[in-house]
Amino acid sequence: MPSPQNVLLVEMGMGIDQHGQNVTTAAVRACQNAIRPNALPGLRRLLPGGAHANMRVHVTLAVPADRDRLDLDAVRAVFPYGEVSITVTDGGMAAHSHSVLPDKGDANDLIYAVIAAVEVGW
Repeated sequence: MPSPQNVLLVEMGMGIDQHGQNVTTAAVRACQNAIRPNALPGLRRLLPGGAHANMRVHVTLAVPADRDRLDLDAVRAVFPYGEVSITVTDGGMAAHSHSVLPDKGDANDLIYAVIAAVEVGW
């Protein structure tokens, strides 16, 4: 599903997984970071039929690695309303922490940072 035809807002977020190299953890955090500070009490009045079911949410995720390990259902679960579609692109960042903590699930010293753009409309 493409972006909503009528976009009401676009929010950006960044999420980081410092240990464990889990791109899903970073993506979920990026989406939460994008939407968490928002309260949109008038949104229902703007949606066709006044229903959250008519809301369309499109998420673009820029991920640095492990696209095949990204759990899109876990990302969709971040959004309480609407029909959610997701596009995954190359991007974000993998940086070295210079610390490997096996008890935290580290396989190496990479930190994954994912960027999310969240479009909401109908």
